[in-house]
Amino acid sequence: MNDEARFLGEQSYVELTTFRRTGAPVATPVWIAPDGEDLLVVTVDNVGKTKRLAHTARVELRPCDVRGTVVPNAPRYAGRARVDRDRAAVARVKRAIGRKYGWWYRALTTVEPVLERLPGRKPRATIVVTDVVLLEP
Repeated sequence: MNDEARFLGEQSYVELTTFRRTGAPVATPVWIAPDGEDLLVVTVDNVGKTKRLAHTARVELRPCDVRGTVVPNAPRYAGRARVDRDRAAVARVKRAIGRKYGWWYRALTTVEPVLERLPGRKPRATIVVTDVVLLEP
């Protein structure tokens, strides 16, 4: 894992920016965790960011707070992302996020097995971010 990815993996929250077909950016604050050479994001599937990643792998990332507020002059990074819906990939991201966020994440996911059985519940997916590089400020 390069230094840029390592830095992002250490952040509590990261603004993940995906791009519409028009090129318009859409930013979302996310939890992110390093795992091997990848950065992993857990998400609900079939939402805007997973749909946008279906047509472009381009993403940008910046450190932020829980509300998505980016500190002025925060570094901006570019990367490539893909959505992995495989059960093993979802288990992988849950382990990585659990290792990083500890009891807080486990507390939030305690009821998840029950909620997953409810009608209309969207499955989880993994966003795998690779090839992270620092963009010019």
